[in-house]
Amino acid sequence: METIREILDLIWGFLQTFGQTLSVWDVVDVIVIAYIIYRILSFMRKTSASSVIKGIVLILVVSWIANILNMNVLSFMLRQVLQFGIIVLVVLFQPELRKIFEKVGTSRLGFFFRKRVDHENIENVIANVVTAAEAMSNEPPTGAIIVFERDVGLNDYAVTGTRVDAQVSSELLQNVFYHNSPLHDGAVLVREGRLLAAACMLPLSNNINLSRDLGMRHRAAVGISERSDAVAVVVSEQTGAISVAIDGMLKRHLSASTLDILLRSELIQTDSQRKKAKKADKAKKAEQAKRAKLAQKAKNNNPVREKKENK
Repeated sequence: METIREILDLIWGFLQTFGQTLSVWDVVDVIVIAYIIYRILSFMRKTSASSVIKGIVLILVVSWIANILNMNVLSFMLRQVLQFGIIVLVVLFQPELRKIFEKVGTSRLGFFFRKRVDHENIENVIANVVTAAEAMSNEPPTGAIIVFERDVGLNDYAVTGTRVDAQVSSELLQNVFYHNSPLHDGAVLVREGRLLAAACMLPLSNNINLSRDLGMRHRAAVGISERSDAVAVVVSEQTGAISVAIDGMLKRHLSASTLDILLRSELIQTDSQRKKAKKADKAKKAEQAKRAKLAQKAKNNNPVREKKENK
């Protein structure tokens, strides 16, 4: 008992000494650094960079073990590799670093640099896009890809097409994507409620998990949504199915009413409203997955009953 009291007194003395030298800004400093590291790791985990990070951690561990075991040759080689580590990291993580800086610029820290959205104009644009998409999805279907620019600029892709700078209308969109139109092969970019450019070239997604039956148009829509915060509407030229690409995810086989609701939630809602909607959607999907798992478990536990029902 006396030993435990001595240990507690020792710990309390250490905390008192530590507390005297610790300021509020030291706590804030630690919290900020921890948050930055957490955000970087959580972002990297969603990309192919996660495997590279594991390789770097493995090299550091091997280097530490080599120093402990006095493996001089191996330690020397690893030190030479780590000396050029910063340059190598910049080269390897160039796309990820660009995404991180883009996210910082489009976060609440970049609030004062954001564009003001004219909700009435955007609602009119959404109505025309939905009407055009529904018309182009009818037989015979017309392929189309319409990209809405948000906070991340798309000038690099706009210059690859033909500048239009016109008011968005259903008739204009259908004429642009008409089979014999010189501007039908490519994407249309919409900025601040106006049709900025047509026949624009977009980057293709390298996501290997995308369905093989998706063509270049869908992969381009996913690609632009991966490299920016844009929202891309796609109409399949083969099936007439309407899809929307957001944050690298493709939502397929949408009706006109669902497309209207989705575009309004992404283009008109505030950041907080959008996050709440995504959180609710995620919770709903998790609940559905849980119910499906329970149903499958119940089904596996009653094989005899299932056989009787089949008979």
